[in-house]
Amino acid sequence: MTQINWKEEVEKRKGQLLDDTRDLLQIPSILDEEGGKEGAPFGPEIERALRYMLDLGKEAGMHVKNVDGYAGHIEVGSGEDLVGVLCHVDVVPAGEGWSVEPFGAEIKDGKIFARGAIDDKGPTMAAFYGMKIIQELKLPLSKRVRMIIGCDEESNWQCVRHYFKKEEMPAIGFAPDADFPIISAEKGIFDVEFSLSGEEKAVSKTLQLHSFKSGQRLNMVPDQAEAKIKGQGIDGLKQAFESFTITKGIEGGAILENDELTLRTEGKSAHGSTPEIGKNAGLMLAEFLNNYTFDGEDKVFLNLLKDVYGEYTGNKLGIAAVDQASGELTVNVGVMNYQCSDGGKVGMNIRYPVTHDSALIETTLLQRAKTDNWTMRIIENNPPNYVDENHPLIKTLQNVYEEQTGKKGELLAIGGGTYARSLETGVAFGALFPGREDVAHQRDEYMYVDDLLLAAAIYAQAIYELAK
Repeated sequence: MTQINWKEEVEKRKGQLLDDTRDLLQIPSILDEEGGKEGAPFGPEIERALRYMLDLGKEAGMHVKNVDGYAGHIEVGSGEDLVGVLCHVDVVPAGEGWSVEPFGAEIKDGKIFARGAIDDKGPTMAAFYGMKIIQELKLPLSKRVRMIIGCDEESNWQCVRHYFKKEEMPAIGFAPDADFPIISAEKGIFDVEFSLSGEEKAVSKTLQLHSFKSGQRLNMVPDQAEAKIKGQGIDGLKQAFESFTITKGIEGGAILENDELTLRTEGKSAHGSTPEIGKNAGLMLAEFLNNYTFDGEDKVFLNLLKDVYGEYTGNKLGIAAVDQASGELTVNVGVMNYQCSDGGKVGMNIRYPVTHDSALIETTLLQRAKTDNWTMRIIENNPPNYVDENHPLIKTLQNVYEEQTGKKGELLAIGGGTYARSLETGVAFGALFPGREDVAHQRDEYMYVDDLLLAAAIYAQAIYELAK
């Protein structure tokens, strides 16, 4: 058989690949629970993005199936065995401060800009074009290859849970939703929420925390925060805050109006698995407020945040852990909401090492909650994912990556959670190349056009090698 030049095959389809990627990126497929209905449980825009991908598959002559709007699949090949390629078309909210239209899919300076460009619509389209090339070249496959498209990856993974209740589990597979070369270890994900009842009122005659709000998702570092404060001494508090922001190099502002002081901080968003590369606006604001005396639940709320600002490893919470396979435990405080009359909530996204026992995290945090009368609720505990370096899946992907890039196919460990962990045997495979800035969940998210094309070539060969 003639040797296939995968890069050349991608280049032949470059124009259409970019057009299809831009069309997908222009769909604002953010979770809309209120707009959910039968056949579109996550809202109309996510359903539109899923339908867009399934229509592309159908037009290419592939077998497609919509599984109740929770997920869908596109399939090529034949045979008993099934290879999975797990992607998702939902995205996190755009957030503030973009220099381009978040869903404009503008191409400039060799990059395509949009929410979802790198997480995960660009990689999804690259993988689809890998399948499309195999289909159009009529390459013989002894296995079926199924692109499984999820719709709720950025929230609760209801999509894949629903999907695998009804559909076949692939024997092996990969998720194009992280980094190249190959991610063989993914940390466990422990989402937890602390709640205050609102029953213990502040009694201070000086300062009262009227409200505090920061963050939209547990798996995003909040880039905006706002607190409203009443009571004696807020004039001085305003001046102190202005000095604090200058000293710390923080973007922020203070407005005093009708005996109420509003404080705002601006940070830098990042993925919840890498809180160290973001700037948590809520924790920066809490750090300032903890220099002052508050009472009741005002104090309890701020005290919990004191246990997490300034470090990301859970050390002050007593849950720090590390292993050789996947590194340190990390903590992202993604949601901080407080109303003096209604109580408060603090949501944490914890990524723990692959060899660590999550029961230790639960026990320690429950004890911490009891000390200040917090109610603790575990939202989700998603176990770690690990595939041995000698597994044939790993070896195949390493060989493909090295052939297409000329670089070593090293194995990586991440804190991020990909759909790979929903497979019996799966890894994350791209599409962020080594040395590229990780802009997932950040403003002005982008993917290099050249990286999109190279990823498509890698995925085409990988799919072929796994299924030929």
